[in-house]
Amino acid sequence: MIFTFVPLANHSALEVCSSGEYAHGNRRFSAKRWHNRLAMAEQDAPIRSISRALAILRVINREGSVSLMDIAKAVELPYPTTLRIVRTLVEEGVIEREPARKWYRPTALIQSLAYGFQNNDLLVTVARPHLASLTEQVHWPVSLVTPVGNVMVVRDSTSTMTSFTFNHYYPGWQVPLIASASGRAFLAHASAETRRHLIAYNESHGSEGEVAMLHAFEHRGEMERILALGYATGARNAYSASPRRTSSVAVPLFQDGELLGSLTMVFFSAAMPLNQAVERFVPGLQATATAIGVDMAAAEANE
Repeated sequence: MIFTFVPLANHSALEVCSSGEYAHGNRRFSAKRWHNRLAMAEQDAPIRSISRALAILRVINREGSVSLMDIAKAVELPYPTTLRIVRTLVEEGVIEREPARKWYRPTALIQSLAYGFQNNDLLVTVARPHLASLTEQVHWPVSLVTPVGNVMVVRDSTSTMTSFTFNHYYPGWQVPLIASASGRAFLAHASAETRRHLIAYNESHGSEGEVAMLHAFEHRGEMERILALGYATGARNAYSASPRRTSSVAVPLFQDGELLGSLTMVFFSAAMPLNQAVERFVPGLQATATAIGVDMAAAEANE
């Protein structure tokens, strides 16, 4: 007797023979060998629940406090699935529910996830005096931002040096890759190979919306426009800790032709139009990025 079923792993027909062997196309396997193949495939595949939990943590960490419905929309998961994962994260103590409403926020315990990460590397050490000098001149906070996976992560910021900010952007603060000025400045100046890797990573770990935005960025002229200008902008940023109240300008940061990240200045949206901010701040940002790149090359040569 032979019957056919479709395994979930690859949706191709598998026949189980009366001899106990498994037939897949023109190939035959013993039951033990077939189950070993399935086990190896499962070991290589990412664990979806962990990927989803990390995506939810990134949303909550980025927003500061967010409703369950907005979390579900951001990670593009069904509400019941999101609820189960959020409840698990609450049980683990890394997030908590606000007392007065059904919104969720990070707890101090989430900092323990980064205890092993050493942020005081050469780039941060070299860049810090340049960031501080620029903030002293313009008063607005400046951040050094680099890509990690499908987000841009603040490595250092001068937000604590000035009162011209709604929020402090501490190291580890995340902003979206494609929706942020820092991310678009990086993407536009990245090599084609780097962009392919970022798109592939987003296809595996990001949302459908993020993947669509990345493809549109690459093929609808936005990338060429930013390359020609040498900077990217973000007007009334929706992803910030104070949604719609801040705008941003970002330039790429290079060392000897190698793209390291972006320098980003954040300012109050109500303080000035975006074109005025570009005129006032882009030259200083570009000069600062150039100086950091030069000092990085010198520091590495002396190591």
